[in-house]
Amino acid sequence: MKSANELDRQLKAIDHRGYPAYKDLKGAYDFGDYVLSVDHVQGDPFAAPSRVSVQVPMVKAGFPAEYYEEKEKRITLQDWLTRQFGACLREGSFQAKGSGKSGLLAVSHCGQEVLERTACRVDDRAVIMRFEVGFPANGRSVNAGELAKILFRILPDCVRKSLFYARVDKKALREAIELCEDQQAVRALLEQNGLCAFLADGSILPRQSGVSDKPFKDAVPFRSPDSLRVTFNLPHRGAVSGMGIRKGITLLVGGGYHGKSTVLQAIQDGVYNHIPGDGRELVITDESAVKLRAEDGRSISNVDISPFIRHLPNGKDTEHFYTEDASGSTSQAACLMEAVESGSRLLLMDEDTSATNFMIRDRLMQQVVSDGEEPITPFIERVNSLYDDLGVSTILVAGSCGSYFHVADTIIQMKEYVPMDITEKAKKAAQEFAVFETVRSVFPSCHGLGRAKQDRRLLGEERIKIKTFGKDEVSVSKNTVVLRGLEQLKDEEQTRALGYILKELLTSGFDGQNTMTEAVDALEKLLDERGLEMLFGARGEVAASLARPRKQEVIACVARYRGLKF
Repeated sequence: MKSANELDRQLKAIDHRGYPAYKDLKGAYDFGDYVLSVDHVQGDPFAAPSRVSVQVPMVKAGFPAEYYEEKEKRITLQDWLTRQFGACLREGSFQAKGSGKSGLLAVSHCGQEVLERTACRVDDRAVIMRFEVGFPANGRSVNAGELAKILFRILPDCVRKSLFYARVDKKALREAIELCEDQQAVRALLEQNGLCAFLADGSILPRQSGVSDKPFKDAVPFRSPDSLRVTFNLPHRGAVSGMGIRKGITLLVGGGYHGKSTVLQAIQDGVYNHIPGDGRELVITDESAVKLRAEDGRSISNVDISPFIRHLPNGKDTEHFYTEDASGSTSQAACLMEAVESGSRLLLMDEDTSATNFMIRDRLMQQVVSDGEEPITPFIERVNSLYDDLGVSTILVAGSCGSYFHVADTIIQMKEYVPMDITEKAKKAAQEFAVFETVRSVFPSCHGLGRAKQDRRLLGEERIKIKTFGKDEVSVSKNTVVLRGLEQLKDEEQTRALGYILKELLTSGFDGQNTMTEAVDALEKLLDERGLEMLFGARGEVAASLARPRKQEVIACVARYRGLKF
């Protein structure tokens, strides 16, 4: 390892030389309190910024061990440090001048959710922060003086302000850690109390806009109906009351624009912990919950959709269903079966984004088109057996289909953003209408997602490129996977991580012997043990900023890969 003084001498030696001379700086430098590493140098001032990291020994950083010994608190600490460091970087960004991206300073941008990221890693040895620096240039020549300003003045100030416990806002950090402990307490209490979701009284559910996930200032605070209210005693906030949604089948009904979808959105995002001030801090959902929707045109490979679709007129096998261009009903059936295979215990659905023929067949349609002529068994005929036989609950937004009143356990009406328990009223009204004609039966047995094989096309490539297009698409060596239907992806870094995970599975994880789920479980175990860094190979050189997706999104991503082989 070189000293900071040697770095200074190297900078002066390459000043005004061609931009590639910056590559000589790659390596680690001792700055006394921390180590600065130049991990990757950009090719020119207009290319993606250089990757730089700092490592502060924990004996000097001084963060309490209780903040990082447990996984969830460690992720919270990492998230909090990334936000603090990012705020310091923004103040110093572009203070150094030059062409192209000269002077840019940036770290992962964290949203409202607390996610595990490669940007920051904390353990009992050190705090590591990874970020980007636009190495300054005059045209395409080295501007060493401006880079020295970044490395010797701006950056040390950011490091010492945000990565040393003695200098940070200890009260704010403690608040974040205590909130994490309360959130985890609620997650444990869900299972103990037979609940699949909890929405605390006073929560602010609406967001500012479609492009901002921050709380809407003038929103009506959430308040539970008395009949559904539960009270939890949390480690730090004490007694907290709110609406507990019981396991089973729950309907959210009501007029348009009264808040049904807003509540469902909060529930689907409740699989993640949220930061203080978000408004949904104590909106907590079963972590395995999956939001389902119809996805016309998606790829399906070897999925057993026979519990919902059988006897297609073209004789196509629905127990090992393949298609490059799924319909609304086949796509939603596949999404559901993939979610169940991923271990989901809660399905979330909105009538507006579902395939109508997958959800319901009314009495008149049954009379005109007999069951023998209809290959689709609608969801309404399986929703009870999904829970009774597989333990999978459902929360459904229903705006126009009253037939679900017959099968629901709990019915909540949203009126002007206020929830009301109308279960008794709705059940009584349903008695006046013909019961939906279906015989309850055991959920059919079905096979898993199959034993996927390596993609030999990728094995022959020297360098596999991964590229993202926002949150909605990722390409692995030009093989694009469309993820638009995965509404619980919250960050482009999660999408990028899915690309690296997909690459890992397709080149080494899948072996044709273990099932897809077994292979994903094995990789999840490695990620738990070694972090997202393991996706970059044995050298451990982190080549991109990643945020960890859930197992549910991993399986959903793999299942949409058009080159999947079994």
